[in-house]
Amino acid sequence: MARNRILIVDDDPAIRFGLRDFLETRGYRVEEAATAAEAEQLFRSASPDVVVSDYRLPDGDALQLLPRLRAIADQVPIILLTAHGSVELAVQAMKEGAEHFLTKPVTLPALLLVVERSLEAQRNRQQQLARKARQERRTVDPFVGTSAAIRALAAEAGRVAGAERPMYLRGETGTGKGVLARWLHAHGPRADEAFVDLNCAGLPRELVESELFGHERGAFTGAIQAKVGLLDLAHRGTLFLDEIGDMEPALQPKFLKVLEEQRFRRVGDVRDRQVDLQLIAATHQDLAQRVTTGQFRGDLYFRISTLPLAVPALRDRVEDIPVLARVLLDGLARDIGRPAPGLAAGALAALARYPWPGNIRELRNVLERAALLTDGPELRAEDLRFESGFGAAAAPPSSDGLTLKEVERRHIEQALRQEKGKVESAARRLGIPRSSLYQKLKQFQIAVPKD
Repeated sequence: MARNRILIVDDDPAIRFGLRDFLETRGYRVEEAATAAEAEQLFRSASPDVVVSDYRLPDGDALQLLPRLRAIADQVPIILLTAHGSVELAVQAMKEGAEHFLTKPVTLPALLLVVERSLEAQRNRQQQLARKARQERRTVDPFVGTSAAIRALAAEAGRVAGAERPMYLRGETGTGKGVLARWLHAHGPRADEAFVDLNCAGLPRELVESELFGHERGAFTGAIQAKVGLLDLAHRGTLFLDEIGDMEPALQPKFLKVLEEQRFRRVGDVRDRQVDLQLIAATHQDLAQRVTTGQFRGDLYFRISTLPLAVPALRDRVEDIPVLARVLLDGLARDIGRPAPGLAAGALAALARYPWPGNIRELRNVLERAALLTDGPELRAEDLRFESGFGAAAAPPSSDGLTLKEVERRHIEQALRQEKGKVESAARRLGIPRSSLYQKLKQFQIAVPKD
């Protein structure tokens, strides 16, 4: 393991020797400078982890040296020593960026403690910056594109992000509800607290209950120790329940109590626990319909749907596909460590005419598969492998040399001809809502054929 390097700045050789001897016996590497000019030169060349400097130097004082060192590397802790300390001088030194300001005489063990704490604080700052950088790299913008549908969602999400009320995200599988949930958390008042998520789909009631509420030791067979639940972890933060429509009916009243009373009880416990959290729930199902059929509690539905947000399907924002594809390919390129491939006009046209039943998740899979299996600098239409049964049905007339808008227009016209001008039937064939098709007809100024 590399040893930390300390730069000692003092014009007294005896003091430098004493500090050097003490610090080297503690495992540090030491560099020495007798003047501010030497200190600045060694600061550049030796890249120390900590600077310990006397205040008064032959060619100036530490307050003049501090900004010069900060301009080179502002994250390195600088500890100042002086025989003539004052509150005013200490305040000025801290304003200039000193980590600590110590008045002589300073015992060597005390100085060592300050050095160690400075290094620990520096490591913590660097780790925080690294975590923040990783988080920023992982963060995905849920509003990529310029379509009316995604711009409307962005505007609505921006209006509700600061509200500490339950939020309800509706949208098909793969549209990016989870990405939107993380964005809402990051732009809300609880951004500095935990974001905890659970997918309710496909899990038995007992497992969801144990994960959500936690359990006490001996609560059931196999509970050999107490388990902290996600509600505990989400305290003061955000809880994201994906596919809440699949939550077991027997569990729904217990969760309703959490929302209404801000309290819950672990499995096998006899005491309630307080909890303060923001809920974001999501589903691809029609919860209102499930309430009608008795599969979802009406009181829970009305409690979680205070602020509903509808996430559009990819087929309702076809004009966003080129920029989405570019963002996804760039992210893939970073992950695999090679240049991102381009997209030929034919590939873009193929992406535009495909109905995308799996939405953005499927788009990512198609692009990732093509990028990994293709060596060329550009993806062509023949490199894209769509799920069987969808691509052939979506194929329009030859689109060579056409723009995406022209391809989309021709595809709509073809569907209308095949359905003899019936807009509702054409919308079903295209896999889009009737209202969306009417918007497209108006956008492209397409006259509906009578026969």
